[in-house]
Amino acid sequence: MALETKTDLNENTIQKLQKLIRANIDSYNGFHESAEEIDDSRLKVLFKELGDERSAMASELQNYVDFNGDDAEDDGSVAAKTHRIWINIRSKINGGDPYVILIEAERGEDHIKEAYEDVLKETAGSAMNDVLTEQYAKVKAGHDKVRDLRDAYKK
Repeated sequence: MALETKTDLNENTIQKLQKLIRANIDSYNGFHESAEEIDDSRLKVLFKELGDERSAMASELQNYVDFNGDDAEDDGSVAAKTHRIWINIRSKINGGDPYVILIEAERGEDHIKEAYEDVLKETAGSAMNDVLTEQYAKVKAGHDKVRDLRDAYKK
């Protein structure tokens, strides 16, 4: 078995990167759509920043997949599209209540955090471990910030 490098990843690692690319695209879309639904300017800025960070992370992973001769994912998941529709409905019913939107944002953050945790376990020792660990730290920080804000906005 050949030693895996970032320019010669095994198929399992590439498939796991594709999973994280979709999760990051989903996160980007969710944050940017939520920023459009919310009137709170502080949260609007935060959501756009977190969304842009996730877009950059997706791009980084896409580059590694491309380097390896595969076509990188460039679209999110159907489940996430359904979740964003649910966020839009809930925010309209609740008048754009920041707490309600933060509940749904944290649900999305739980999903991407778990995706990174699973991939890190499944690709332990991979050439991508340093990149994935660094990205996971950003995801965890974003998750914790959204969770803490959700708790702060609770009535």
